[in-house]
Amino acid sequence: MFERPDSGEKAILVHMDVSDEAFREDLNEFKELAVSAGAEIVATVTSSRKTPESRYFVGTGKAQEIKELVSEHAAQLVLFNHALTPSQERNVEKLVECRVLDRTGLILDIFAQRARSFEGKLQVELAQLKHMMTRLIRGWTHLERQKGGIGLRGPGETQLETDRRLLGMRVKQINKRLEKVRKQREQGRQSRRKAEIPTVSLVGYTNAGKSTLFNRLADDHVYVQDQLFATLDPTLRKVEIASDIKLILADTVGFIRHLPHDLVNAFQSTLQETSEAQLLLHVIDASDENRIQNIEEVESVLQQIGANDIDLIQVMNKIDLCGAEPRADYHDNGNVKRIWLSAMSGEGLELLEQALAAYFREEMVTTEIRLIPAQARIRALLFELGVVRNEIVDDQGCFHLDVCIARRDLDQLAQREHLAINDLLV
Repeated sequence: MFERPDSGEKAILVHMDVSDEAFREDLNEFKELAVSAGAEIVATVTSSRKTPESRYFVGTGKAQEIKELVSEHAAQLVLFNHALTPSQERNVEKLVECRVLDRTGLILDIFAQRARSFEGKLQVELAQLKHMMTRLIRGWTHLERQKGGIGLRGPGETQLETDRRLLGMRVKQINKRLEKVRKQREQGRQSRRKAEIPTVSLVGYTNAGKSTLFNRLADDHVYVQDQLFATLDPTLRKVEIASDIKLILADTVGFIRHLPHDLVNAFQSTLQETSEAQLLLHVIDASDENRIQNIEEVESVLQQIGANDIDLIQVMNKIDLCGAEPRADYHDNGNVKRIWLSAMSGEGLELLEQALAAYFREEMVTTEIRLIPAQARIRALLFELGVVRNEIVDDQGCFHLDVCIARRDLDQLAQREHLAINDLLV
């Protein structure tokens, strides 16, 4: 394989317009990806074809042009804004005599740079290994022969087969470690469910402003940068939206067009925070001219991870960049559909907080509950919930509690104690 310099890599970008909309990529976004990875863009090659060429992906003439640009600029890297087959990568590398990376490899490289947590690093390594296994022959063709030397001659596996086996063993090890992490995360989710604290997950296209909004709502200082995939590891904070509304806010990795399937699978445990949330806030860059396509891409990923049925509020962020005013849009049933705000300036933030409070503020029941002495456990639970406003004990030792309790808490209490709600109410 090729040794990677730490930084300052001179890169040639290759972008091709294809007629199939499903495979079309955005050149400006590709440039942002390259810069985010630390590349120094020295030239950009663009072309247009109905279908990619099987040998070099681009035509022979363009491939030769790329070779000349690599030589002219002393470039160390050629980046393709498309997914290349292993043979195409190998053919282009042989022609231009420098390292070639496709869109998937570039995204994996950015993820490898940004991973900070133990789980994040494992997930990135897993995705990289799966991607590498299909390209192992690249740069290793001299190892296809049988091992030689004393004690190694004769039938047996080639060096290439050994490498594949070792990669497979490493993938199994990582999967075992990730399984432990998943169990730990599940324990955390169960604890939150027992504490009856709802989770709100921020989702959206990369660089839409999720972390800035997270910092505003949680009064935190999560890393924020105007670059793609600034946030990779999920961050969870307890937030008090109102005096009676507490929730867990989760900041997650941003999505991107044609997100590699290996990445979606590798980050399943992280994305599970999204798939098990009670509410999603879909943060959208209102100033981005490609926002419609970005929304569709996020919805596609949400469907992949099984989160497309969760209630969702769209947050149109960065209104300060497009001249829009803070406002709330509503569905026909009166529920909030969309909030327009600026996480950077704070404009419209109160509209979002009001929408969250209205969503989670449940129907409150004000009533009197009568408990016999044997039901002192229920009395303790009510005091633990902080819903008792007054208490009187009668001559028989029964407790008469004046309570103001959320309907959901009352239902759960009755279910836990195997009682009908009417058995509790006076």
